[in-house]
Amino acid sequence: MDVFVESIIGLVNDSGFVNLHWQNLVMIGIACVLAFLAIKKGFEPLLLLPIAFGMLLTNLPCPEGFRIFHMEFYTGTQVDYGRVLQEGGLLDILYLGVKLGIYPPLIFLGIGCMTDFGPLIANPKSFLLGAAAQLGIFFTFIGAMLLGFTPAEAGGIGIIGGADGPTAILVAKTLAPHLLGSIAVAAYSYMALVPVIQPPIMKALTTKKERSVVMEQLRPVSKTEKIVFPIAVTLIVCLVVPSATPLIGMLMLGNLMKESGVVERLVKTAQNEMMNIITICLGVTVGATATADYFLSKETLLIIVLGLIAFCVGTAGGVLFGKLMYIFTKGKVNPLIGSAGVSAVPMAARVSQKVGQKENPKNFLLMHAMGPNVAGVIGSAVAAGVLLSIFAK
Repeated sequence: MDVFVESIIGLVNDSGFVNLHWQNLVMIGIACVLAFLAIKKGFEPLLLLPIAFGMLLTNLPCPEGFRIFHMEFYTGTQVDYGRVLQEGGLLDILYLGVKLGIYPPLIFLGIGCMTDFGPLIANPKSFLLGAAAQLGIFFTFIGAMLLGFTPAEAGGIGIIGGADGPTAILVAKTLAPHLLGSIAVAAYSYMALVPVIQPPIMKALTTKKERSVVMEQLRPVSKTEKIVFPIAVTLIVCLVVPSATPLIGMLMLGNLMKESGVVERLVKTAQNEMMNIITICLGVTVGATATADYFLSKETLLIIVLGLIAFCVGTAGGVLFGKLMYIFTKGKVNPLIGSAGVSAVPMAARVSQKVGQKENPKNFLLMHAMGPNVAGVIGSAVAAGVLLSIFAK
């Protein structure tokens, strides 16, 4: 009888209800809110839903031998991979794909297979708009340092301004692993809110006349140009910024596979099965890093505010450079396409189209905006490479 009673007491003491603290309840509440936004509002559901559930799992109290994720394994300067394999739970093992920098480049491979660089090739000036939209990264980097973050942490926070989730994750896991959950949640939340955040900025910085500009149709792009482009970009970018090679290399490999037309099976696999599997693993493990100890802090609130600033400044940078192009081309460029220079593909381009068409029903800016949009993907990867080369020591 005593053994039975002791067993019952031990079972009760090991239960999650006994070990549930207010911090766990807060994080579970946040996870439920994110899940609601993904399911009900459709905010980046493919990643926000796995992130929310990973956050839920990691904040449920569990006996030590049964924990599925140990954030403390990854926050030091060196990771004991032997300990991870021997003592780690399910998400510890899957998180190695993030820590070793495997998942984000594979996501870029899939993105490359789905991206048409034709509008960018047809209008190379779009590169400048994509570069201008990265202003938010470096502006916020400086702001984060002034608020007391270390240079490495500031780099991880600033990359939110690129509006590119995989890039933000790759930079954050290297420069500020303890902030990864906060940075990832902020990055994907603001990407989902592109249609809400960008239009007021675009309208505030442009006149009705500028927003009404109808741009000339883009020239046709040959298959040869589309095949040469990914090879040329890989050679130039990876020689200038070698640390950007994992992202740019995989992005351009995927695009070359698509444009070559000779590996259709590989393209379909990268676009669908591989992309879906990596998205699940990436989302759940990144969500698992948002534990109460690291997420419920003053730093998280600052990251959310700084991330919004980064996104707004990036949008403004693209639009303002678009206004310069409007002036220098004597009204041939619609400044609205500059807002698409952030890497939220293709959502930012659609926002440019929607705002422009509201001012002038004859305006069709989507293909023009896709140029800066895909240039922004390249630009954010290059910016990430610069930050990694300087601070990843």
